[in-house]
Amino acid sequence: MKKIKQSQFYGIGILLLLVVAFWGIFKFLAPATFGSPDKLLTYAKSALIYAVGGCGLYFICVMGPFDFSVGANIVLSSIIACNFSMRFGYVGLVVAPLICGALIGLCNGLVYIKLHISSLIVTVGLSLIYEALSVYATNGKNVILSTSYRAFGDYPANLILALFAYCLCGFILKYTKIGTYTYAIGSNEVVAKNMGVNVPKYKVIAFALAGFFFGIQSILTISFGTSMTSASNLSSMSRNFTPLMGTFFGLAFKKYGHPVIAIVIGEMIIQLMFNGFVALGAPTTIQNVVTGAALLIIVTLTTKPVKGVVVK
Repeated sequence: MKKIKQSQFYGIGILLLLVVAFWGIFKFLAPATFGSPDKLLTYAKSALIYAVGGCGLYFICVMGPFDFSVGANIVLSSIIACNFSMRFGYVGLVVAPLICGALIGLCNGLVYIKLHISSLIVTVGLSLIYEALSVYATNGKNVILSTSYRAFGDYPANLILALFAYCLCGFILKYTKIGTYTYAIGSNEVVAKNMGVNVPKYKVIAFALAGFFFGIQSILTISFGTSMTSASNLSSMSRNFTPLMGTFFGLAFKKYGHPVIAIVIGEMIIQLMFNGFVALGAPTTIQNVVTGAALLIIVTLTTKPVKGVVVK
């Protein structure tokens, strides 16, 4: 039994069982409005989008910091994607948000390193600036993606782009110096620094990489939703938490060696829960309470605490 639990596929098995369990529970409670094959494909569309953002956040969160400008980045990058698609077609739709997202991430990383203050404070403060830029870019109006450039909003284009993001994330984490140093810093920043790792440099790289993945998410977001409204007063903050939930699954199951797969399956679990409560007609407040509690329980049960370690 001990060998089974140490297997790299044990964690994936647990996640797949959770998928089946949540589907079965909500299908039993709401058989007419939940869980049909067509609906599952729709749930998967949303899960694919949020999992891309979860992969980006993983580079940051595995080292300790957080990025609370995810929503503002997605809003601004989506608006940029929509505007540039009008001039340059699919090239503008794809390239512009990738550059925008990466630049925002780079800016976050540089400000975080230079100011030496909490990443939460830095990214929340910068979110206000990015939101102001989104208002300026749209003049406060809603932008709509042309029907000629919505291929990434449906299968198979969205799946191909999402798979590219997942494979890229997995490759960087497993086969590059960036991934090695990212885990080293996350494991023990002081030891990594003493071993010669340039900690500030790789934290900036992590933020820039995260921004690049948020750029990919923005392509999928604007293509799926077809429109985007500028944000203000931190209204974009609500977009932060669903990708972050997927990242938590990745962090909880990274000991099995498949964080990217855990993020993807975790986002599917979250979508099953969200849509399950919608099918039951539960109020939004109840959905949030139960979903948050379930997430805490799942992460608690799958993360083994280490005695003597200070939680930060």
